Parts: sequence; structure tokens; C-alpha cells
Amino acid sequence: MLLAIDIGNTNIVWGIFEGGTLVADWRVGTDLAKTTDEYAILLLDLLHANNILPDRVDGVILSSVVPPLTPLFEELAERYLHCQPLTVSLELKTGLTIRYENPREIGSDRIVNAAAAYRLYGGPLIIVDFGTATTFCTVTARGEYLGGAIAPGLLISAEALFTRAAKLPKVELSRPKSVIGRDTASSMQAGLIFGYAGLVDEIVGRIQRELSLDCFVLATGGLAGLIAPESRMIREVRPNLTLEGLALLYALNGPS
Repeated sequence: MLLAIDIGNTNIVWGIFEGGTLVADWRVGTDLAKTTDEYAILLLDLLHANNILPDRVDGVILSSVVPPLTPLFEELAERYLHCQPLTVSLELKTGLTIRYENPREIGSDRIVNAAAAYRLYGGPLIIVDFGTATTFCTVTARGEYLGGAIAPGLLISAEALFTRAAKLPKVELSRPKSVIGRDTASSMQAGLIFGYAGLVDEIVGRIQRELSLDCFVLATGGLAGLIAPESRMIREVRPNLTLEGLALLYALNGPS
């Protein structure tokens, strides 16, 4: 079994693959205060709850955009699962040609997503990842990773409204009945949900005009299912794209 770990700024997503199939996955909050042992206890409890023996895990791959947590999870893999983890870096084979001016600035999750999406759908394509930030990644038909755009994430924007405007409450991120809100909460929901759909469609449209190409637009991330139905451009949602990409990179780079 393969354990894939996606360490993000807001959440850490774990996935267990068996024979290339995702058989279990979990999402927990990212906590810089937790130790290796605390994360290990959490992981072992989740494995136990799904009747998965830790001894069955014989491979680990991780992607991290939180540098302080990377060594903790590498240590976790070695001490508790007795596996030498494969950490995503630019040195790995991805099936992509990186055309970014400074490739080391690219978040590893963006490369993982692009590699998985290109393997699954070919190109040209645009991947929209609704995470802590909302990122847009562009891949050509020849598998060239060109770059993209980064916008504040939906949760960040909602939190900013609540913390920076004294009279605005914290609201649930859900679709309002109408774009014309009849109270403060629904007005904020309309601005956030429909506003983000508009942001996605505008950026995607500009990318396509710049390339003079019609790209396949794929969405992923925790909030993709909320925004995608309101978007004219998003054609498919693949919530586990990053985990699938990690499994792909392990197949390309892990032990034979």
C-alpha cells in the first residue's frame, strides 16, 4: 500500500492507495504546533478506524508547501511506517517540461496537480485549485507547464470580511438563493460565491485568449464543488487530483 500525503497551509490530506486505487482518504487541519508523535498517533488512529494495518504501508510520498512540517512527516514515515519517504521536488520525473522562469518558486502541489491532470486529460488544460490560495495552472498540449495565476482563497477572503469590517458577521460558505441578498449574511454569501465564480471565469478566459486556445478546465481542492456549479468555464471537478498525482509520481520515481 502507498501512503500519499499532501501538506497544505490549511489542511493535510492523507490517502491510501492499493494497486493504484484510492481506498481511503482523510483531511485534517494543519497545525504547526503538533509534533511528529502527535501526527503519527492521529494517522495510526485513522488507519485503525479503516482496518488498515500500518505494516501494510510499504511506500510513502509527500508534497509540502509548509517547510517546517516537511521533516516532521519524513520522520513519521521512517519511525512509524519504516519507509523511506519520497518528497516531491523538481528533481522528480513528472512527465512535464517546466517553462516557469524560476521553477523553484512553484509550489509542489501545483506540479503534482499538473502532472496528474496532464496524464489524465492531456492538454491544453487549466487546473484551478481551490485551497488556501486559489491557483490557476496552465499546461500545453506538449506537456509544458507555463505557470498561471494566484488569487486569495475563498476562506481567506471570507475571514478578511469578518475580521476587517466591524459590522460584518462570520458566515457559512454556502450558495445563497439569490445574488440579491436580502440580509447581511446572504449578501456576503452572494459576493463570495458568485464573485469567486466570476473571478475564475475571467482569469480562465484571459488565459485562453492569451494562448488563443480552448483549454479543458479542471477544478480541484476542498471548495471546488461549491464554486464549480456557478462557473461557465469549469468542465469537471476532481477532488482527489493531488493524491492521484502523488500516486503517479511515486509510480514514476519510487522503487521499481
